[in-house]
Amino acid sequence: MRIALILLSAGSGKRFNQNGTLPKQYVQLLGHPVIFHAAKAFLPHVDLVQPVGDASLLSPVLNDLKNNKILPIIQGGEERQDSVKAGLEALAKLPEPEQPDVVLIHDGARPNISSEIITKVIDALKQYPAAIPAIPVAETLKKSKQNIIENTISRDDLYRAQTPQGFNFRQLLKIHRGSFSKGATDDAALFEQAGLPVMLVMGDENNIKLTYKNDLKRLECLMSKVIIPRIGSGFDVHAFEKDRPLILCGINIPYEHGLAGHSDADVALHALCDAIYGALAEGDIGSHFPPSDPQWKNADSQKFIIHAGKRIIERGGKISNLDITLICEKPKMRPYIDSMRQKISELLQLKLSAISVKATTTEKLGFTGRQEGIACQAVICLLMPEEET
Repeated sequence: MRIALILLSAGSGKRFNQNGTLPKQYVQLLGHPVIFHAAKAFLPHVDLVQPVGDASLLSPVLNDLKNNKILPIIQGGEERQDSVKAGLEALAKLPEPEQPDVVLIHDGARPNISSEIITKVIDALKQYPAAIPAIPVAETLKKSKQNIIENTISRDDLYRAQTPQGFNFRQLLKIHRGSFSKGATDDAALFEQAGLPVMLVMGDENNIKLTYKNDLKRLECLMSKVIIPRIGSGFDVHAFEKDRPLILCGINIPYEHGLAGHSDADVALHALCDAIYGALAEGDIGSHFPPSDPQWKNADSQKFIIHAGKRIIERGGKISNLDITLICEKPKMRPYIDSMRQKISELLQLKLSAISVKATTTEKLGFTGRQEGIACQAVICLLMPEEET
């Protein structure tokens, strides 16, 4: 069964935006316009997407999706029915093998559409010529005149219709090309007028149509992923070596010895990388930059920490705070702490208040107490979106 989506974006949204500026479907929601989320939700389920609306506004949004299922945008009409008909006629102009068997109609102002509802509607179309998601009316209904109740309406067998609404493509096209009474607020009403059955599938209370300002706040809450803290710890140690620079947290420290290692042996950044990779459950620094690989010989460890920071961003997270402890007798670290914090701030694009760097000794015990090298431990807290696996 070949499936097309007609994505409607021609409405002005007067109830949402009474000042007449940007239409509601282009308002930013979690970093993207509202209609971006609506379009993205359907891409795994359909073969074609026919956008209907203002190309100057809609084109940049859909370009960000970079998907070849999306057809050229066509201009909408004055009424919803005009826009749907325009979308249907555009699909009818495709070569016959490319035309859909069924078509879904969805409001671009409904961004929080679940895969479950889309699947329910598509499955229902295997048995019925039309199907829509709907929610049973739970509240008591009152009819009023000038804010005075006239009577109470029974809520039995009453439903609130949602989108996407699905239809047999040929039948819906035929209805739109024929005569019908104007003023229908959805295409299911046209099927009803034609005496054709429309199947109801259970909708979703969270499938909100952005209508009023408060709806945007509710959608932001519903669509925001659950954020959980993830803690990572790292530890590294390097022995002193003559004729090498001593580099800690990306800062050159004046001292008679440097540290031995395959790269520049920045023990602090190495420990911090391990903390980040640990919090992400992505192994350790050696997994990403093997010491056996000659390209990392004497490499600047700032490259490693930049990579680790990018992995946090790519996974949709951010750093809450980090804490680094350098362990050595010499050199004394206090004069360089502020410079170290500043360098880490630059490398990870992180505010200084989230960065702690400190130093301690082992009271002359062990290899650090014997001034044979430097050890470092790092702890980091990441705020990450909860993942399904």
